[in-house]
Amino acid sequence: MADTAKPRRGARLQEAMVILEALGFPSRQRNEVAAYTLLALAGLGPRGKWREAQAPLMGITPIIGFIAEKHSVRYAPNTRETVRDEAVKHFVEYGLLVRNPDQPGRPVTSGKTVYQLEPAALELLRAFGGSDWPHLLAGYLEGRAGLLKELRRSRAMVRIPVTLPGGEKITLSPGGQNPLIGEIVREFCPRFAPGGEVLYLGDAEDKFAHLQAGRLREIGVDLPAAAKIPDVMIHDHRRNWLLLVEAVTSAGPVDAKRRKELKSLFEGCSAGLVFVTCFESRKAMQDFLSQIAWESEVWIAEDPEHLIHFNGERYLGPYPDALPGRDG
Repeated sequence: MADTAKPRRGARLQEAMVILEALGFPSRQRNEVAAYTLLALAGLGPRGKWREAQAPLMGITPIIGFIAEKHSVRYAPNTRETVRDEAVKHFVEYGLLVRNPDQPGRPVTSGKTVYQLEPAALELLRAFGGSDWPHLLAGYLEGRAGLLKELRRSRAMVRIPVTLPGGEKITLSPGGQNPLIGEIVREFCPRFAPGGEVLYLGDAEDKFAHLQAGRLREIGVDLPAAAKIPDVMIHDHRRNWLLLVEAVTSAGPVDAKRRKELKSLFEGCSAGLVFVTCFESRKAMQDFLSQIAWESEVWIAEDPEHLIHFNGERYLGPYPDALPGRDG
């Protein structure tokens, strides 16, 4: 018989929150955004039954679209990061979701990135509200430690090892611009900032993969969490330069607009600012060549010993408008 009864307002939403709490997620990962995200990834609208849960492949934008269409809750386009950072990212780390099961080698920053409920998690969701739920939940939670251990082992095998100039070893996720960032640390730093200290290094999965906030504050830099931070920051102590480096694989060179943004963002810095755009190859640089800002530098990983400086006035150094006490 068809279910014609009108569902309680937000019943599926409340149930999704209950499920997330039962799975051990903290309050921030079982709020409304996270609960609606779970419902979308299970393909459930307000009248859907948990036993009917599915596991569609969905990206962040389709998730937001599903929530709007099925639950009449509309999130602004700039909510993408909230959905990703407060829900999807943690669901993946927990093992509730699998990223790019259709193409595991796809970079995490790809616009084609998709997520899917992990098979055991899907089976568990389908049991919610039934007599088997307590038993299956207990089994799932018991097996989670082994699942997470295996997931972390698999991820660790494909991560990119990077040794910072000071000897500290970190790893980066394999996607996006991270291979190029690894080359910047290994090849650019010793050649063009010998003895320099990497104060910040971003990751396609973790914006703050390496951050020396205290050392940045010592040179007058205190960046808000929401700031559009360069991919790498290197402090050359000997010359008191702060190299602001963008690793470009698909977008984001230091053009005139970005150079102005960085000057404003680092306005209080007591070190001279040096703006650097890095590419993997000359071919990769071609599409962006006309955009590169004057008074900036370009480094190409395939020719690591060379540097292209846009303007012949000086070779790798801060220009007058990027020195401490700069007035614009």
